[in-house]
Amino acid sequence: MDVIELRQYRLRPGRRDELIELFDRELVEPQEAAGMTVLGQFRDLDDPDRFVWIRAFEDLSRRGEALRAFYFGPVWKAHREQANATMLDSSDARLLRPLRPITEPGPRPPVGAPDPGGLVFAFLWSFGERLAEVEGTMLDEVVPLYGEDALALATLEAENDFPALPVRTGDGHIVVIASERVELPGGVPEPRVLRLAPTGRSLLR
Repeated sequence: MDVIELRQYRLRPGRRDELIELFDRELVEPQEAAGMTVLGQFRDLDDPDRFVWIRAFEDLSRRGEALRAFYFGPVWKAHREQANATMLDSSDARLLRPLRPITEPGPRPPVGAPDPGGLVFAFLWSFGERLAEVEGTMLDEVVPLYGEDALALATLEAENDFPALPVRTGDGHIVVIASERVELPGGVPEPRVLRLAPTGRSLLR
């Protein structure tokens, strides 16, 4: 999996559980059948109207193919009005690449599985044009602090070949998805932190 999307949706007040129920029941397997992997679905614990999720693609060319297959296909057509009705903004999306190999977690819990409890953190550093300068240091000195199972990602500068879904550009992000906070070395800036609760069918938990 060489291409990762981190997506944060701002929802209409009080409708997050409605979207999660629909997503976990109807939209996971069809996306994977189209050629992507849904890695994680989360409630943002600091924003009751934000849904955060992560999906992966084998490579950039397959991303476009998979997105066209899903969003132009019958499942999204059947459910898009209900899904879109819960959303105020779905444009906060980052296109990322893994900084170290990703092992796909699994197996996925069935539809209706209870939320697992626990907490997942997403740590986001924005270095802008300095990303290339700091990436090696972050990978060598910061990412290992979060453990072998942490997901370590960086901004992928590439043309968005599915413009119907915009992605953010110019952030120069390093992103770590991990199960706990750590003490950072001196000189490393504090990241933005998302405190996330996995849904019942999230692989990342």
